[in-house]
Amino acid sequence: MDTSAAGLFLSLVIGAVGAGLFIYGKRQARWPQMVGGALLCLYPYFVPNLWLMSGIAVGLVAAVWIAVRSGY
Repeated sequence: MDTSAAGLFLSLVIGAVGAGLFIYGKRQARWPQMVGGALLCLYPYFVPNLWLMSGIAVGLVAAVWIAVRSGY
């Protein structure tokens, strides 16, 4: 985990988006949103690079979007 100001802020933003997505998925009983939200909340603890953290976040959000658009 990156302890610089930028790393902490990016982790906060990604975690907040993940928490919102998880809560939405839980209330609507939608698995893609729940899984994507949980992963967005957890993975910033294990990724030290800011660019990699941003890329993973974009990839996870895109994967949730594709899963929802394909009917899951």
